[in-house]
Amino acid sequence: MTKSSKSVLKNFGYLLSAHWVREVLQTIFIIALARQGTEMYGQFMLAISIGQLLLFASEFGLNQHLSTMLARKENYPSRILRQVTFIKVAFLFFGWLAMIGFTFWQDYSPQLRAIIIVVATAIGLEGIGNSFFVACQVLERQDVEGKSRGIASLFGYGYGLIALFSGFPATMVALFKILETFTNLGVVARLFFRRFWRSFRLESFTDVWGVWKEGLVYTAMAVCAIFYNKINMFFLQKYAGSEGVAQYSATWQIVDFVSVLVSSLLLGKVMFPLFTKLWVNDRTQFKRLAQKSSAWLVAAALPISYVLFVESDRIITLVYGQNYGPAIQMQKELVGCILFAFIHNLASYLMVSMKCQRILLVMYTVGLAANFILCMVLIPQNPMSGTAYAILLTKGGMAFMTVSFCQFAIGLFVAKDVLRLLVIVAAAVVVHLVTVQYFPRTVVEILTLCPLLYHAYRLYLRQQKTLPGALL
Repeated sequence: MTKSSKSVLKNFGYLLSAHWVREVLQTIFIIALARQGTEMYGQFMLAISIGQLLLFASEFGLNQHLSTMLARKENYPSRILRQVTFIKVAFLFFGWLAMIGFTFWQDYSPQLRAIIIVVATAIGLEGIGNSFFVACQVLERQDVEGKSRGIASLFGYGYGLIALFSGFPATMVALFKILETFTNLGVVARLFFRRFWRSFRLESFTDVWGVWKEGLVYTAMAVCAIFYNKINMFFLQKYAGSEGVAQYSATWQIVDFVSVLVSSLLLGKVMFPLFTKLWVNDRTQFKRLAQKSSAWLVAAALPISYVLFVESDRIITLVYGQNYGPAIQMQKELVGCILFAFIHNLASYLMVSMKCQRILLVMYTVGLAANFILCMVLIPQNPMSGTAYAILLTKGGMAFMTVSFCQFAIGLFVAKDVLRLLVIVAAAVVVHLVTVQYFPRTVVEILTLCPLLYHAYRLYLRQQKTLPGALL
């Protein structure tokens, strides 16, 4: 292995270790929080959702451009960071004011408002620290980011767990996020503060602003995506309170985890760069790889969705306890989001690779409008099921639009693959209906999974044979 290869693996290891430390601690904290009570859990999940919106408002698509500017060495790193930070602070300030106004408009209780302000503000401030972590990545100092995030997670979630088990009030527990964020900010301030304010020029601010505007299409798509994924929670809070948000969040954490895992790791970081390269160099291979990827993703989504559907009662009870009965039914209603997310994200990355991002933006705008209408119509009548079906129909509609475009453009799904899939699904349905009368539940589920898993494995082997040629 070459020295450069070892360096890449070493830097990746720093980030991967920190990521898993944080994910494990966060999972333990969320489960402990859920078991403390549904009302407190619902309040915190609403605060985290609002915080994620505030984080996006502070970053607003700047990190991608920041990485490019630093890599091109268009200016001194400290000067670029300073200008980007000023823009982020301005976005964060206006987003924070909007958040405060929203909490009063919704007439939240003083405790809920306090939790939202503390947690959401801390999450929003992460955007400031993220700029410096982007600089660490470009400067090949992933060790700094990895150590900082790992230590901050230990302090933040360690305090949160101690506060929960010590019986602290919810507003005191909420300080866990402040502790994590300020630990990260303390590290980057120590590294960058001395040279951060040198030789400021207003025209540099204008240059950075101009570079950011080049990515407005992608920023607008991200705005639509984050809002249509979160807006139903605000309607649910209004009509079902923190209890309803807790029930929805319990199952959405599971469903969304699977969707994001595939979208972020497989499609975003592995397949998307490959699609972009092939669209320029070999469009025949681009089409072949897209077709095989679509078939494999559908085949992978089916057994996952089946397990989450039939095992919803065991999974929810095991993870969250006995107080989340409504979440069991919601998980059955939400599992369709996994299939829709898989194929929609694949189609979206293909459209971006084909430079059709403006058409994709129109689809995202339509999806956001449709989601808002569905929330207004469905949630007041039946808050729990209405929330689930609003996001399910929205994701289904988005998948229909993006997949239809790719089907007409490159023939994303091949007829023989679709026919083979239908036969496999029919076989699984027959196995389930026949065996359910004679065998225990677990045996029925294993037998039903056999044809689905066999089909997915065969397609996986086909995909492995395709990738080496595509990478050449």
